[in-house]
Amino acid sequence: MKKLALPLAIIALVLSLISIFYFKTASQLVYVDVNKLVEGYKRTKIVRAEFEEKAKTLNANVDSLMSDWQKELKLYEKERAKMSKKELELKQQLLGNKQQQINNYQQAIQKQIQEEDKKSTQTVINDINDFIKEYGKKNNHEIIFGASGGGNIMYASDATNLTEDVLKGLNSEFEAK
Repeated sequence: MKKLALPLAIIALVLSLISIFYFKTASQLVYVDVNKLVEGYKRTKIVRAEFEEKAKTLNANVDSLMSDWQKELKLYEKERAKMSKKELELKQQLLGNKQQQINNYQQAIQKQIQEEDKKSTQTVINDINDFIKEYGKKNNHEIIFGASGGGNIMYASDATNLTEDVLKGLNSEFEAK
């Protein structure tokens, strides 16, 4: 009996260490669905609305310039029969230059809109990342993976999905500000 007690005690110790390690590790490896966080975060809607308003204003400026240029072009087409060759060349050059300026302005506006979109999106991402970092520390998670539908997490148990908890906390923190 004494010979059997020592090996059984060692086996029991090894099994308990393995189970402690397994359960500790299993609860430490969790993930969040990044797309759901971005879509469900209340600040995202506010930031998007502000961005869309700004983009609408910038695009309206371009549309206004384009409309003025088209009116000028129609007027030129009506009156070109009455113009001398020199006046035609000058007007065509002016219209061409104006069109080029509008195109350059439009490209600059599109670039500005893209930068504003990237900046506003990054603001939301930074909020989420900062919150998740604090959430992970507070809840003793070693790793919180971010699933985005791109294949970085192919399968995970629903028990390891923190998305809803994180989203509630993130929105609560935002509303408190």
